[in-house]
Amino acid sequence: MITRIEIDGFKTFRSFQMDFAPFTVIAGTNASGKSNVFDALRLISKIGKTSLREAFSEQRGEAFEQFTLFSNGERANKISFCVELLVDSEVRDNWGGKESLKYTRLRYRLIVIRRLNNLGFEDLFIEHESLNPIRHQSDKWLKSYIEPSKVARWRPKVTGRRGIPYIDTVEDGKYDKKSVKIYQDGRPGSGKEFPIDKMTQTALSAANGVELRHILAAREEMISWKFLQLNPAELRKPSPRMASDVVSSSGANLASTLFRMKNEDSSVLKYISRTLNDLLPGFIEVDVDEQPEQNQYVIYLKDNDGRRFSSRVLSEGTLRLLSLCILKYDSKHKGALCYEEPENGVHAFRLENVCKLLQELTTNFTEDTSDSMPLRQVIVNTHSPIVIKKTLNAKDSQVSVWFSRLITKIVEINGSKTDFKATSILPVVRASLQTELFDYISTNQRGLSAYEADKLLNSIDHEIESLSR
Repeated sequence: MITRIEIDGFKTFRSFQMDFAPFTVIAGTNASGKSNVFDALRLISKIGKTSLREAFSEQRGEAFEQFTLFSNGERANKISFCVELLVDSEVRDNWGGKESLKYTRLRYRLIVIRRLNNLGFEDLFIEHESLNPIRHQSDKWLKSYIEPSKVARWRPKVTGRRGIPYIDTVEDGKYDKKSVKIYQDGRPGSGKEFPIDKMTQTALSAANGVELRHILAAREEMISWKFLQLNPAELRKPSPRMASDVVSSSGANLASTLFRMKNEDSSVLKYISRTLNDLLPGFIEVDVDEQPEQNQYVIYLKDNDGRRFSSRVLSEGTLRLLSLCILKYDSKHKGALCYEEPENGVHAFRLENVCKLLQELTTNFTEDTSDSMPLRQVIVNTHSPIVIKKTLNAKDSQVSVWFSRLITKIVEINGSKTDFKATSILPVVRASLQTELFDYISTNQRGLSAYEADKLLNSIDHEIESLSR
């Protein structure tokens, strides 16, 4: 679970900080920079498993275009990311290894610079990388979202040495130059060391076994983040029998996922059917058929008249809602679900139930106590007045709402001042939900009141607003 992000030098971000709840809504008008948050998270996730070049090349635009562009035409020469995480207290690797963690609250920091390589071409290099435990006494996020009686479930009691890093950057390593050190389970004198100028990918990305259990836990959390960009063509397709049984970001493998869930527990179809019926009363039953002759699985919905419709003929809106229902009950689904504009393809009258479903897709620390419960989070990016109103009206302590806008910032670059349009994302503060977490937000960020956010959002589209009444 992502609990905090800090960004500097990436796209429209300068000294940016933001905290995340289990269910976080980022609202704002188009071109206000809210999608850049997802771009930053997507890049961090990619860096967790690939080289810097590959991770940057998979983003929108060229690699150098990810660095902040200032009004004078110059670009930042470095990007700094920092993410704070809550991870499961137990980690497994692909070889059957299993270990318990000493710390489940981790802070990962990475600085990427652009400079000329030995061939005279601009390239990407790591300037700093570190992974540290978050000390209990300074953990305001945990105090804000998890009740004292449930803290032990999510944060093990620490004994022995405390606060030792799992990854660190040192100025004078054994190579007589700046190095990145990996400490095995945070023990000084153990692990490996790499000269930082030779690294083409992060130390974090190299962890694949439980002997580096805290690094592996952080890596597994980051690469589990799913960025939903549901493609109607993929959602409609039957799944080949050899397809993955996990829903992809595009919605592929929906049928094979449902078939696996049906085999694990056939009663799950009743729960999915009931949830979908709350959203779309015209459909009363969800099922998936195996078709051996075509070597595939196909999803069918039954309506009130008893007619069955395959996924091939269902509307985009129906398929989007069905995929969320399936994710809700999928035992394999965990991690952060980043979802842009969930209002697309959904009638305004259904959005309240959609918001409710998205909240139910998250871990609720006030209710859930099962040791087998996966950590789940939903981060929504929206410009819908209805979505933010319905979320604010929920009055749920596990929810936070933020409003995105562009502001002009003055910065000093190479001794001269210039400006640029920076993204500012401020919390919408409701008096009934003010907690200690608000003190954690940087002092140069003032929270919007619910009234201010409501006024700004209502100016977007009066016609949509009228539908929500």
